[in-house]
Amino acid sequence: MRRKILEWLKDRSNFPPALPEHADLDGVCVAYIQEKAQLSQSTISNYMGLLKQAGFVSAERHGQWTFYRRNETNIRAFLSAVQDELLKS
Repeated sequence: MRRKILEWLKDRSNFPPALPEHADLDGVCVAYIQEKAQLSQSTISNYMGLLKQAGFVSAERHGQWTFYRRNETNIRAFLSAVQDELLKS
């Protein structure tokens, strides 16, 4: 599911449109992620915390809402390291 969330976050159109007051913000509200995943709030919070701790997403708080977006630099560095490790002779 965490991989799927990262995949969804590649394209903002995978989620409902942002509320007008959030239209200028980057990222996706955690409530939209939870709705799409059809998992409990606590499970999604746990997953997003793990993704944030790993450096794959960044979080920005706006009032009561938390918005997540992918950290492309860290994702690419991770994939490169995994590829190097698995393919080295």
